[in-house]
Amino acid sequence: MSSRRLRLPRTYWADRTVLAALIAATAWLALTLARGPGELAAIWVGNGILTGWLLSRRTSTWPRYLAVAFLAELPARMLAGDEAPYALAIASCNLLESLAVAWIIRSRVPDIRAPEHWLALGSIATVATLAACALAGLIAAAVAHFMHGQDYVRAAGGWYAAHVIGMVLLGTMTLVVQREGVGLFLKPGRGWSLMAALGLLVAVAAGIASTSYPLLFLAYPPLLLLAVRHGFAGVGLGVIALGLVIATATTLDQGPLSDPSLGDADRLALLQLYLAGGCLMTIPFCLTMAERRRLTARLGESERRYRMLADHSHDVIARIAANGALLYVSPSAAEMFGFGPAEMVGARQNFLHPDDRARQAEAMADVLASGDPRTEIYRIRHKDGHHVWVEGVLRCIPSDGDAESNDIMLTARNISRRVAAEQALAASRLELEWLSRVDPLTDLANRRQFDERLGLALKRQQRHAIPIALLCMDIDHFKQVNDGHGHAAGDIVLKAFAQRLCDSVRETDLVARLGGDEFVILIEDASPGAAEAVARKVVAAMAEPVDVGGTRLTVSTSIGVAYARQAADAAGLMASGDAALYEAKKAGRNRYHVARES
Repeated sequence: MSSRRLRLPRTYWADRTVLAALIAATAWLALTLARGPGELAAIWVGNGILTGWLLSRRTSTWPRYLAVAFLAELPARMLAGDEAPYALAIASCNLLESLAVAWIIRSRVPDIRAPEHWLALGSIATVATLAACALAGLIAAAVAHFMHGQDYVRAAGGWYAAHVIGMVLLGTMTLVVQREGVGLFLKPGRGWSLMAALGLLVAVAAGIASTSYPLLFLAYPPLLLLAVRHGFAGVGLGVIALGLVIATATTLDQGPLSDPSLGDADRLALLQLYLAGGCLMTIPFCLTMAERRRLTARLGESERRYRMLADHSHDVIARIAANGALLYVSPSAAEMFGFGPAEMVGARQNFLHPDDRARQAEAMADVLASGDPRTEIYRIRHKDGHHVWVEGVLRCIPSDGDAESNDIMLTARNISRRVAAEQALAASRLELEWLSRVDPLTDLANRRQFDERLGLALKRQQRHAIPIALLCMDIDHFKQVNDGHGHAAGDIVLKAFAQRLCDSVRETDLVARLGGDEFVILIEDASPGAAEAVARKVVAAMAEPVDVGGTRLTVSTSIGVAYARQAADAAGLMASGDAALYEAKKAGRNRYHVARES
């Protein structure tokens, strides 16, 4: 049971085996191409591989990977000719360098996988690489100086250049490969494209290496092609391939760097400068392309989310040009208006109700001028002919075609049900208001409306000295009508009486039913003679019998006329009218009596 617990997964061993093989192979190859025992390589890629490996793993696993890299580098160095103490010291410097770079990056950018952190990662990784390579280079140069007598400054400079180039190239490429996996090379068309571009670069480099003419610059265009087509991975592989070809040719005393006047240190420095120039040309380009791809992906994701919201929203979202033309309409327009987006795009207010077009144009102009959003309610024609009430929020947004002009973004919601409910509520309120001011039986003004009109008439009289006449009346012997013929017959008589009153006055005069068979007529700007003329007309109108279900009833009225030429109060005027009415009844009914003028 214990052996099962200690058994590690295959990926554990495979991961460390691959790392060990890469560290050992690159170390042996770089040292083999170096001149003399203890000399430093022109480009050192192992530390970049190890740093990328560490940054792709949890921090808690770093000691294991560091041990694997250390144990892989030692035999490779000794196989290439380094003594054990020297190999041990230089391998320790390499571990220090890789650990320092990885630790600084991990502490500053915990999540290097997030695209939004890549620009910060680039700057922090650059500072960490320069600092760590300088520190490790000073230590390694001291070891090379004391153990092999190398010039300290040249050794430090050679280490620094070789390790910075290797860290930048292989550290970046390792992170890319670890992030994308073998799919980086195996995606359809990518593997062959990468092989072809690398082949072109190697062919050009081989051609350059076969001549002593200064044609090293000719390898830069194929290297740039690798950067354009394959990013960091292409640059890393390209610089390594370029360095191997030129370094091998230089070792064999061939190529532009084989000039006999150049010493080994000079050749190393020139080779490092050459590779550094390739890095300086391609890596910023790769960073720019990566940032562009990130922004493009972000823009695409943002557009996808916006499109999803617009396409699946019940509200209609539209983009309107400043001249009123529809530039975009969301698919929900088909459900709301019956018109598909293709039928509406390009139209200019053809779908707006004619009564709403001027207001909509004014609202758009206000939004474009002020930049403030505005909410409007208007009607849009449905495909079947009726109009849909919508509540639209208009916002000012930048125009796609002209940076100096703006468009309108409209979000419209169907509020037809709400408008119908509001209209029904308004109608109910009007009906209630009408019922509260009108007598339901006769459709005449009731006491409330009469009191309001009388109060206003008295105020006008006080300001402008307008004379007022008040005719108070009731139906003679109305109780006998109800008792003898029923209340239904009484209602018919009341309605007929009300109609004859209305027919006897001007449109500006007010006829009101105060209750029961009590009625009143309010006449403004009237002389006593005019009030009496109305009273006579009313009495004469009642001479015609009222038809009550086939029975003709003769109904008469008694009227009291009150007249006020100067300021009066409502109670006094009503009292005068009631007193005159009493006098008319006392005199025998079916007549009018005029009260003394107040």
